[in-house]
Amino acid sequence: MSAAIPELKQFDEAELDRVFTGLEAEVAAQARTLTGGESVETFRLEWLGRKQGRLGQLSAAWLKSAPVEAKRSLGVRFNRLKAQIESLLTENVEAGGTGDPAQVLDVSLPGSAPRIGAEHPLVKTMAEVVGVFQRMGYSVGLGPEVETDFYNFEALNFPPNHPARDTQDTLVIADQEQKPLRERLLMRTHTSPVQIRSMLEQAPPLRLVIPGKVHRNDAADATHSPVFHQVEGLCVDTRITFSDLKGTLDHAMKALFGSAVKTRFFPSFFPFTEPSADVQISCIFCGGKGCRKCKHSGWIELLGCGMVDPAVFEAVNQRREQMGREPVYDTRKISGFAFGMGVDRIAMMKYGISDIGLLYSGDIRFLEQFS
Repeated sequence: MSAAIPELKQFDEAELDRVFTGLEAEVAAQARTLTGGESVETFRLEWLGRKQGRLGQLSAAWLKSAPVEAKRSLGVRFNRLKAQIESLLTENVEAGGTGDPAQVLDVSLPGSAPRIGAEHPLVKTMAEVVGVFQRMGYSVGLGPEVETDFYNFEALNFPPNHPARDTQDTLVIADQEQKPLRERLLMRTHTSPVQIRSMLEQAPPLRLVIPGKVHRNDAADATHSPVFHQVEGLCVDTRITFSDLKGTLDHAMKALFGSAVKTRFFPSFFPFTEPSADVQISCIFCGGKGCRKCKHSGWIELLGCGMVDPAVFEAVNQRREQMGREPVYDTRKISGFAFGMGVDRIAMMKYGISDIGLLYSGDIRFLEQFS
């Protein structure tokens, strides 16, 4: 390819048109002969190279000697020529160096989805748990992580100064002392406030599964973190019984861990349910025979549950009346159950993770194991 600089006899419009028309024709002719990546790169360097590129040489030779009144016309033509070269380069790269712009896009070819990485084990586990309950007809509820004391405690039957509040060491928002207690802001300690918000907005029947991030003032160690994730559930309707709760959770555990998994319930205490129970599943590692991971008991405690305490329905009714809505949660007609489980613990079990801190470390070497 020639790198000669054409002779520019004068700087009037006719002469500029003649010279640049010739250059544009030369560029187009060269572009039609390109056959692959090496020839495309040679073409680019010849015209746009920083040191020896013809466009730079032409600019240095002509603009320096051009009269002031001709510089604008020269600049316009240089920009147009450069845009033509860049466009032809783009077309050749996209067409595989064939020089045929018609091959830039073949709409008959299947699309290629961008690779966006792998799901974090917590995100994947939470989606699996939520999916189990969605298939049972539950809708998904979401709510704010910064809550008021009313939604996080009071409406859930945690009265002020009640000892049950001590079980949830709470991270409170600063400078809230001047507000009434029920209006003070805090980081939610569970996703249960979404249950209250949902009942305020919707009349029964209600079937809701609630995933989300929660916060407690826990010291970080291998099994505790001040930030973790929960999935809670709520079912409210007429004639809901503890048998419905047991059947629902037994089905969910089998869907998550396999049909061989068994469940058993032990009496427990939660302020917002009565009666309440802790749920254990047969050890998924030893099949219930006993091993180090289940402390040789054959069982692993996994979640808590119970029938919704009537006091919770009463708090919802009172709040609905304050909002000008009908108090539709009549405990003489309806009942319900609730449950909650830690997503982090389930993820650690499913993926053999021994330290919860690894889930929040952001260490790509750890996360790549799950891609």
